[in-house]
Amino acid sequence: MDESIRVGVDVGGTFTDVVLVADGEVTTAKVPTAEIESKGVVTGIRAACRDADVDPDSIDAFRHATTVAVNALLEDTVADAALVTTDGFGDVIEIGRQSRPALYDPAATRPDPIVPNERRYEVPERASTDGIERPVDESAIERTAAEITADAVAVSFLHAYAHPENERRAAAMLRDQLDVPVVASHEVLPAFREYERTATTAADAALAPVVETYLDELDEQVAAADLPSPRIMQANGGIAETAAVRDAPVTTVLSGPAAGVVGASVTARDGTETDGVVTLDMGGTSTDVALVRDGEIERTTGADVGGHPVRVPMVDVRTVGAGGGSIARVDAGGALRVGPESAGATPGPACYGRGGTDPTVTDAALQLGYLGAETTLGADLTLDQPAAREALEDLAADAGLDDPEAVARDGSPATTAARGVLDVAAATTTRAVRRVTVDRGHDPRDLTLAAFGGAGPMLAARLAARLDVAHVVVPPASGVLSAFGLLAAAETQDALTTLRRPLADTDRSTIESTFADLVERARSRLSTPDAATISRRADVRYTGQSHELTVSVPEAWDPETIRERFDEAHEREHGYRLADAAVELVTLGVQASIPGSPPAIDHDPTGAPMIDERAVYFEGWHDAPVYDGRAIPIDEAIDGPAIVEGGQSTLVCPPAWTVSADRRGALHLDKRESTGGGDR
Repeated sequence: MDESIRVGVDVGGTFTDVVLVADGEVTTAKVPTAEIESKGVVTGIRAACRDADVDPDSIDAFRHATTVAVNALLEDTVADAALVTTDGFGDVIEIGRQSRPALYDPAATRPDPIVPNERRYEVPERASTDGIERPVDESAIERTAAEITADAVAVSFLHAYAHPENERRAAAMLRDQLDVPVVASHEVLPAFREYERTATTAADAALAPVVETYLDELDEQVAAADLPSPRIMQANGGIAETAAVRDAPVTTVLSGPAAGVVGASVTARDGTETDGVVTLDMGGTSTDVALVRDGEIERTTGADVGGHPVRVPMVDVRTVGAGGGSIARVDAGGALRVGPESAGATPGPACYGRGGTDPTVTDAALQLGYLGAETTLGADLTLDQPAAREALEDLAADAGLDDPEAVARDGSPATTAARGVLDVAAATTTRAVRRVTVDRGHDPRDLTLAAFGGAGPMLAARLAARLDVAHVVVPPASGVLSAFGLLAAAETQDALTTLRRPLADTDRSTIESTFADLVERARSRLSTPDAATISRRADVRYTGQSHELTVSVPEAWDPETIRERFDEAHEREHGYRLADAAVELVTLGVQASIPGSPPAIDHDPTGAPMIDERAVYFEGWHDAPVYDGRAIPIDEAIDGPAIVEGGQSTLVCPPAWTVSADRRGALHLDKRESTGGGDR
């Protein structure tokens, strides 16, 4: 048994989740996210320590997922950054690509670039893919340094991914002359595509002071509480030392959602005959969706965050603004909308009784009986049913849902509005699931839906019915699974480089030498390099294509194997392969990992499983039993309608489904074959 005491803390938009493991026993806590997040982190740890009867100063390891970077990009609260680039290329970051944010919207606009025109500086220098054609003008660098008044500086020169000598010299001079972070593109993203490389480097620079300030505040808080220094979750699903994160803050974008996917990949494997698991993490502010196949998390080389390209290795998570705290409203056209605006932790949904008056998904769930007035959502929060009803009645009036027919069918305008809110939230989330499944050639009917987060299990059956998914698993510790995933995650570092050459012409010794350099670079940023395992990948495309697919690379370089894996991936992704087309090798990458140690969770049911009964709406009102998930017998199916509470989340089992528990405490929803798929 692991005798160390470990804690994982994930900060969300509404709640801060904590998982504490002491002597093999798992304790969880959920507290409202504080305005000063670092204080909320310590508050959550102390709450878990009280419940586990553990002194905070006895904690041996602390892992943390933060929303600081992604929120700064989404809310445009990044630091003022400057950009130093090749003469004539200052507008690359603004020109971007020809793609439009909304294809058929003539009024669609892109967000402003992270670095505005007045903070972009061009200097004479030139490199090509063959080498340095003109050394950087050092006098121009000195003049530029004297003009810069920004909080951070990004340096991105043309073709620096292939020949970084000029960029390296410019960055060194700027670091000598300026007392602000200076970030060079060949350090952040040594890969081709000028716009994405420059934009990612600019994002890293603009995030550097923001993340640095947060980590300094966090270090101060944890030191005062006698806690160990945290290690931080990255977007790639791996943990990193704080020093590595300070050097590359852009790698922490989407760190919380990545932790949830890691947690699901460890806990949602249940032996069912499916092709994989689609994860559904529905929290207070948003829902994050990802795919796990054959135990491997689907990853990508980047995403757009707040309209800004961030091209770093990351878990392939799709996010939509539909969570438990998402606000429902009627738009200018009279349509019911849910999100992306959120009530957050303060004032929160109307039912929190903290001054909020806007109707949310949580208010709708309370009105329909999915949640009860006595349901605990964390931090001893009690729910105010009259406040939820009043907010929903106002929404019903705005949406015209208070007609006599609706009232006669549902019992009240508030119930009609609540049904509409959950339907809209489910439709929004269903589209996100389809983007990671159907759009990529995966049939959701062949997958298991793993639902977690505070609101995920509550809407899981509703989504499964829409997708025709027959099996849902709710992992143990589902309400705090991202915090659980932090403890399960490996310590991970990535490294990559662009080559761009015909696959058939690749020389094995050159490729293996390149991989060796990448391995050394990745290992050097790990706490114990010799303990790392290495995985290798390549980005490949048919010659003439504009985008690549990533395939795994065997231990010995073999172009024929790479070609076959790419053809298979292309056919799965796009529905066809080009057997006679030439293939181009674009980028090589490695990931160095030190495996994590997932906490063990055993289900030991005690006491009476049924604890209450209440009226719940499923296409009509039902008297549904309420069960304590911690007391449900192992492998004993319970017919719906039923509600299962406990573990910081509530599971809703409609009439057409059954629910059961396994030996780990995971709950399983299965559609009954003898009934239709009615879910509401």
